Amino acid sequence: MAADTRPLFVTLPGGRRVDVQVGAHVVHTDQPVSNGGDDTAPSPFELFLASLGACAGIFVQGFCAARKLPTEGIRLVETPSYGDDGVLRTVSLRLELPAEFPERYREPLERVVSQCSVKKAIAAQPEISVEVARAQSAA
Repeated sequence: MAADTRPLFVTLPGGRRVDVQVGAHVVHTDQPVSNGGDDTAPSPFELFLASLGACAGIFVQGFCAARKLPTEGIRLVETPSYGDDGVLRTVSLRLELPAEFPERYREPLERVVSQCSVKKAIAAQPEISVEVARAQSAA
């Protein structure tokens, strides 16, 4: 898979809402009412967790599609766990398969979910840099 280095553009439409332009898509976020928002969209941290579950789901879907296995009744349950300091400590991904799902694919599916790109990115602990600059005025 080729790395996508296109920038994402983050804007502040008002209140505690933050929008992110990702290619042709806009991802909306907000804060819960308890944090001063209107709870009109997931919080950025909820989207972070959702991206992990969605990535794992894409890997399961691809595994099943390659083997012509049905995906009906498959569900991933993602459970975050936090330390006393409120920092995320662990994330559990439990893959629930329907009773009729072939047993021989249980272990390979577990390995496939472990290959999720978002999980790998988190494990790599990428460096995140911050820079403050003045916007260039339109000519």
